[in-house]
Amino acid sequence: MVKASVSVSSLFQDFLSLLFPEECRACGGELAIGEDVICSHCRIKLPYTNFHLMPKDNVLHKVFWGRVPVQLAVSYLMFQEKSRVQRLLHQLKYRGREEVGEVLGRWYGAQLQQQEAFTDVDVVIPVPLYKAKRQQRGYNQVSAFGQEIASALQVSFEEYVLKKSRSSKTQTKKNRQQRWEAMRQLYSVAQKERIVGKHVLLIDDVVTTGATLEACSSALLAAGAKAVSIATIAYTL
Repeated sequence: MVKASVSVSSLFQDFLSLLFPEECRACGGELAIGEDVICSHCRIKLPYTNFHLMPKDNVLHKVFWGRVPVQLAVSYLMFQEKSRVQRLLHQLKYRGREEVGEVLGRWYGAQLQQQEAFTDVDVVIPVPLYKAKRQQRGYNQVSAFGQEIASALQVSFEEYVLKKSRSSKTQTKKNRQQRWEAMRQLYSVAQKERIVGKHVLLIDDVVTTGATLEACSSALLAAGAKAVSIATIAYTL
């Protein structure tokens, strides 16, 4: 009787999918039955970086040379304007589509799990949002991505260890040192006992200048983290 119920439920879901097909978050086309969030065509066409194959020797890792001692630095996708990746990030960040981060985190987590360099990661921590921004959006757009990676690596996910004290302001009129000082003061560690002596994997959505990740990494290291590595959804050349 239970098997029959499951079968009927499954058939009903398939029927609903035919009547009201879900759209691919990357291209807007219809998802086929069995596809989840991103269609098979887009999954093949996404611009993967493969940074996880060389986590200590790639262009992202070099961004932090001489700035902060990052152990590993990887991004899943390359970001370009008017691309599938931009659409995915827009859906995730502004349209409430947290499932985008969940799926990308699941896929990337499966890849990181196979790399020996990531076996000593102890905890996954997302770059935080200022509390007013989080309340407005209702979620941190990188949390689902980070949770899936933590699950794949079989480590804890700590969403509230890092804290952002206020909203970021424009830094265009400041020199590099002034911008760094302003950014550094934005982030602090709220629960030091959760990161002392641990290898932290810091998660974010997109890397541009790397200033936010630099400030967060510095805060974590100053609070006693053994090492900090970085993993993001996308990287902008």
